[in-house]
Amino acid sequence: MNALISRFLKGGFIRKVLVMVSGTAGAQAIILLASPLITRIYGPEAFGVLGVFMAVSMILIPASGLGYPIAIVLPKHEGEAVGVTKISLWLSVGMALLSLVIAFLFGEELLELLNFTDINNYLYFIPLVILFGSLLQISEQWAVRLQEFGVIARTNMYHALIVQGSMVGIGLIYPFAFVLIIMNVTGQLLKAVFMGTGSLRKRKSKGSIDVTHPPLKETARKYKDFPRYRAPEMFLNAVSQNIPIMLLSSLFGPAAAGFFTLSRRVLAAPATLIGKAVGDVFYPRITEAYYNKESLQKLIKKATLGLSLAGLIPYGTVVLLGPWLFGFVFGDEWVQAGEYARWMALASFFGFINSPSVKALPVLSAQGFQLLFTIVMLTVRIAMLAVGSFVFESDLVAIALFGLSGAVLNSLLIMITINISKKFDETSLNKTEGE
Repeated sequence: MNALISRFLKGGFIRKVLVMVSGTAGAQAIILLASPLITRIYGPEAFGVLGVFMAVSMILIPASGLGYPIAIVLPKHEGEAVGVTKISLWLSVGMALLSLVIAFLFGEELLELLNFTDINNYLYFIPLVILFGSLLQISEQWAVRLQEFGVIARTNMYHALIVQGSMVGIGLIYPFAFVLIIMNVTGQLLKAVFMGTGSLRKRKSKGSIDVTHPPLKETARKYKDFPRYRAPEMFLNAVSQNIPIMLLSSLFGPAAAGFFTLSRRVLAAPATLIGKAVGDVFYPRITEAYYNKESLQKLIKKATLGLSLAGLIPYGTVVLLGPWLFGFVFGDEWVQAGEYARWMALASFFGFINSPSVKALPVLSAQGFQLLFTIVMLTVRIAMLAVGSFVFESDLVAIALFGLSGAVLNSLLIMITINISKKFDETSLNKTEGE
């Protein structure tokens, strides 16, 4: 048994996941230790303003490079990856400039129309967070491509220490939403710089850097599935994830949005600690398996099962004890956030274990299906939120229906992806035998 465990831990995939988890665990420990202080300093209303600001920004960030940053991991040759990076950079800068123009011409009118006037003073930070978030996407995908998971782990630690420490330290003097927003904006840039410079040093240490690449138009055409399918899917998925904050703020006030923001922050801890680590390591691993003609279905099942076992305790605890835990840890005024969290935990659990499936879909050439599924998920979740908000006139019912629908849909995504991978494996096997 000891020998079996030893071989398991020495496996390349597990070792890389443990490297990622070690750094991310430190970052999450800092975030969780700082959170009780931050919630007592700022309060639900300030968290609600931050939540609305970040919701608007997070909807725009994923699609700012039209999905091309995600393609950086895929090319066999580094030169081609450099070409994808250049395309991503040009598109990201263009999107940031476009958002600046829109903010200048129509920003205040749009915020008033959506009843988001609480973030009027932070309107011109949105183009910055879009640009910085896009740079972070690009630098993170390069770190994943190079499998420099130690760089990612260290960056997560530094980022958490600087941002959370600043929120607490500055908040003791100036406890307003401005501090939360400015630290989240600058935090994106700092994280991108740390990760980008760390990856660049690793590339230089391994020898010459290949900067030659095919024509950008040729590269853009080769990876056209990303702007065609992945960018719309990422945009719609971001809308699906962030629309509750926007709806709660608009209909029930910033405090309700603050409760949701804190609940999501806490529930994101397992996903950030383990789920993202597994996903980041799994993406290059399944890409490698594709080129080596290994069984992709087996890899997806194994990773999904492991995540299921890892997620049962944290998410199950929130379902059972959410209100009491939030009141005890964050203060009595956050008990309602615990009520939100126990319903959101259902969707978060299945979102946590679907990471291997989501990472596998580009390799399975199933991004069209992913886009279609995301459209269905967005439609259903908006409908559930509308029923809770307008029929039952209850923020809690809206969140409960939102969480239940997310759990059902994410479980369906996993089952369908496994079925797609089974057919993909059979087709690959037939091709191999035919050769």
